[in-house]
Amino acid sequence: MSPSVPLQEMIRAIRSARTQCEERGVIQRECAAIRAQFRQADNGGRSHNLAKLLYVHMLGYPAHFGQMECVRMIASPRYSEKRVGYLGAMMLLDEKQDASLLITNSIKNDLSHSNQYVQSLALCTLACMGSAEMCRDLAPEIDRLLRASNSYIKKKAALCAVHIVRKVHELGELFAPAARSLLAEKNHGVLHGAVVLITELCERNPETLERFRKTVPDLVQIMKGLVISGYSPEHDVAGVSDPFLQVRILRLLRILGRNNEAASDAMNDLLAQVATNTDSTKTVGNAVLYETVLTVLDIKSESGLRVLAVNILGRFLLNNDRNIRYIAMTSLQRIVGTDHNAVQRHRGTIVDCLKDQDASVKRRALELSLALVSATNIRSMMKELLLFLSSCPLELRSQAASGIFNAAERYAPSQRWHIDTILHVLTTAGGDVRDETVPNLIQLITNTSELHCYTVHKLYRALLSDISQQSLVQVACWCIGEYGDLLLRGECQETEPVQVTEDDVLDALETVLQSHMSAPATRGFALTATMKLSTRITDNVDRIRSIVSIYGSCIDVELQQRAVEYNALFKKYDHMRAAVLERMPVIEKNSPGHTNGESTREAVKEVQPAKVKQAETLLPQQPANQVCDLLDLLGGSEEPLQSNPAVGSTVPVLPISTSSTAGGDLLDLLGGLEPTPLTPAPTVTVYEKSGVTLTLSREKQSDSGLTVTLTASNSTDSDISSFTLQAAVPKVNLKMRIRISYTSQGSAFQDTVQVDSFPEH
Repeated sequence: MSPSVPLQEMIRAIRSARTQCEERGVIQRECAAIRAQFRQADNGGRSHNLAKLLYVHMLGYPAHFGQMECVRMIASPRYSEKRVGYLGAMMLLDEKQDASLLITNSIKNDLSHSNQYVQSLALCTLACMGSAEMCRDLAPEIDRLLRASNSYIKKKAALCAVHIVRKVHELGELFAPAARSLLAEKNHGVLHGAVVLITELCERNPETLERFRKTVPDLVQIMKGLVISGYSPEHDVAGVSDPFLQVRILRLLRILGRNNEAASDAMNDLLAQVATNTDSTKTVGNAVLYETVLTVLDIKSESGLRVLAVNILGRFLLNNDRNIRYIAMTSLQRIVGTDHNAVQRHRGTIVDCLKDQDASVKRRALELSLALVSATNIRSMMKELLLFLSSCPLELRSQAASGIFNAAERYAPSQRWHIDTILHVLTTAGGDVRDETVPNLIQLITNTSELHCYTVHKLYRALLSDISQQSLVQVACWCIGEYGDLLLRGECQETEPVQVTEDDVLDALETVLQSHMSAPATRGFALTATMKLSTRITDNVDRIRSIVSIYGSCIDVELQQRAVEYNALFKKYDHMRAAVLERMPVIEKNSPGHTNGESTREAVKEVQPAKVKQAETLLPQQPANQVCDLLDLLGGSEEPLQSNPAVGSTVPVLPISTSSTAGGDLLDLLGGLEPTPLTPAPTVTVYEKSGVTLTLSREKQSDSGLTVTLTASNSTDSDISSFTLQAAVPKVNLKMRIRISYTSQGSAFQDTVQVDSFPEH
């Protein structure tokens, strides 16, 4: 291809290339020819070559070698070369390039040029790629052009001033007087630039915002002129007079009227006029109406005007354009808290949007529908939301389930309805609910004692039909374990009578234990439920013992530990099994997200200094030695309980001893007795060599054992690594042999020490 081919020929050759490699070859040959011509001192085709280079740049190929040619062409006196040079500067240069500083003087000279088109080129380039230094140097020239008599130059200068204000905020005060005077112009281009400039100034400076609030009447008059003016072919777009200027003015009015009563009152009539007179059948009219709605909702407008704005958004919901429906629901979501009743009128339309095919519209409709749920419409709205949950996309199920749970907790008309709703969600989307759903539902079921029989029957039937929903299976197993005796009686009046045998219940729990769909946590629920049934049934205790023993060698550590503990309960503490596996007490929720045993740190701080009176408690129907066995299982009690053979009589609880035992902790947890001050544990140093110290402290001693804590510390400046400590205690004598090994400064150390005596209280 000849180096002198025109731009059109080069474009045709590039487009006709069949492969990427062929295209690169064409561009490389042409770029080489352009470089060669740039080096020539007398080159008559400079603008022609730079235009071709700009096309190469548009295709994504490197064209940085043309930057200096742009600088030279900007300084040219010929308009044709200057135009291409400025275009190249806007495309090839930015404020980070050093070459951009070279055109500052050329731009300043061209801003004073007698030709308005040359001035326009300089203004466009400065507004496109002017750096902060260039803006500071040329800001006085822009302010001078804002006061020029030529409308063409003034609209360009206004937009250039916007760029300067964004780059250098403190220069905004320089343009404020000129921007105020531009509002008196009749040219729509100048007005548009002035409104954009004033908007930028008001958003960045509160003092300027207060000053421009005085221009609200002028802006209202300009807007009224646009609304009531007749047909103007120069500015008409689909029957709306200059919608671009209308949108900009409405946006500025929204900023000026925000948190200001006087400015809001001055524009209320105008906003009502725009809202009622603008055609909503065209996209252009909808754009103006949308900005009007945003302005009404953002300022201190009248209540009737806000209702009119909400009704406009309601009409948007009926539009066939999904984008319009989406922005309508986004706007309604913002005001549903303040104008709840007005939004409620469009509840049916919003619910219908749940059936939309667009995922974004569905998400917005779901959020808005959940926000519209109240005590008066909870039943009807929940029917729609549950219907949506059964067919909604997977990515929305978690959000829908959480929203339904929150709404049901706040507005449930009855406890039974609340439980039924949550069970319906777990049946439909049990795998998509949050982790706290299971404990929250268990707490709800525990607190509604009159519904225990109904709930356990319903959960049992749900468990038989589907065990894939893990959350539902966990709650069902828990309820069967707690209220299995109610299930076996079959006396529930709330549901159809179903005869359930002990074998049926155990078969269902074994199915959960053996299913590959059951998570480890679910198997733990099922195993615990099976164990609890051993005190609620009479004929199948041996079968339960067999089931529990099987999982004593389970590969899952948690499940194995439970099974081993339950086996020990069968073998060693069978006389205590009924007391250990009795029903859980009512769970009281202390604060959101916290139940018994999970109180917040602040609650603990409030309880600690309080003096709690000695309480009286009812002992269960069991001998006192069984209670002592229970405490011994948990850690041992220093003081024996005073037994009383009278069943059901009240016995004062003794204060806990000074030794901190697990049994005393249990009594303190359940009874809230007066705390006793803890004495510091005695310590003794058993090893001290080369900066390494071992300290032994006694924590707790009982008849069967002694608990000690061994603390190792390093007092040297160097680090110690690979520290290993081994301890051996003989069965006969109370002694301890300790072996330590570690590495310090590259050397390995090992030593052995024997402890013959332990610290005493």
